[in-house]
Amino acid sequence: MKTQRIPVAFPDLTGREGEYVGKAIQSSWISSSGEFITRFEKEFASECGTRTSIGVCNGTIALHLALLGLGVRSGDEVIVPSLSFIATANAVRYVGAEPVFADVDPHTWCLSPTEIEAKITRRTRGIVAVHIYGHPADMDVINQIARVHGLWVIEDAAEAHFGRYRGRKVGSLAPISTFSFYGNKIITCGEGGAVAVSDENLEVRMRTLRGQGMDPSRRYFFPITGYNFRISNISCAILCAQLERKDKILARRRSIYQNYLGQLKDIPGIEFQPVAPWAELSPWLFCILVDPSSYGRSRDELMRHLDENGVETRPFFIPLHRLPPFREQSQLRGENLPVTDLLSERGMNLPTFPGLSDKDVEKITALVRDFRKV
Repeated sequence: MKTQRIPVAFPDLTGREGEYVGKAIQSSWISSSGEFITRFEKEFASECGTRTSIGVCNGTIALHLALLGLGVRSGDEVIVPSLSFIATANAVRYVGAEPVFADVDPHTWCLSPTEIEAKITRRTRGIVAVHIYGHPADMDVINQIARVHGLWVIEDAAEAHFGRYRGRKVGSLAPISTFSFYGNKIITCGEGGAVAVSDENLEVRMRTLRGQGMDPSRRYFFPITGYNFRISNISCAILCAQLERKDKILARRRSIYQNYLGQLKDIPGIEFQPVAPWAELSPWLFCILVDPSSYGRSRDELMRHLDENGVETRPFFIPLHRLPPFREQSQLRGENLPVTDLLSERGMNLPTFPGLSDKDVEKITALVRDFRKV
């Protein structure tokens, strides 16, 4: 009998998701209007500590809309971390600008403030600070650098729902923050995203851009070229149900994190994600680094071993500055990002989702422990 595989992520849809989707269907409001959109945007803004949030069709679109709202255009440069999902850099290219890659801080794995200073040129317009693998970037320092140089800041919080920075909510730490609700995220609707914002002028501009450029006070009058970035009422129905249970979801994920930490802490060559004293980590995907000199095996060897024993894992993101769409420009700029390169080579994500049992964690950690080569 084949053993059931343990996935790296799996959505928890055990609440009122089906009920709310049914209600949306019965109402006939299944597109970009309906009570669940209004409800979700209000409730999610409260979770972020912002005046409002704007639902969109995915997290990449959230970044695209934020950049459009800030007026980024061809010829501009935007500083981004190379250790991130490709959407961070893709969105910069969508508006004709160029992503400039900076290294990350080894103590947070997030954008290094000293690296930001070194990357600023006369073409730099802003910074996208990614809260990588649930850990907030050092936003006070990043915001101060931005103020000194007249730059804007976007929080890319796609992986950091409900995290905190110095006691403040992720999503409220920059003029605009963006989120993803992809199927592996802490709360999900399959595909979806949001932009959180407090500035009313930015909100009006982004809502207009999101809705094909239609004047909000005059139907079917389009003063600007807009986009169809809207989220559906059905997606928001799922998200409303997810928000109802977010405390339970977070509690289970944190329990899984502690279980991993306890069972892996004494294995030579297995290192954990650092957590700054001022950060409250969002428990998205549990991260480890594999040091081959101490563990006796490489990261890739461990991933293959787990796969052969029915456990799915994920490698860390390939550095963006090394990917084909961005490699040539990065080489021309002479970018050297050793911390990013090392983390990408050694890092991997273990299964992390509310339905993961303690027995599953025991199996995974035993496989990691027993595979070490002395």
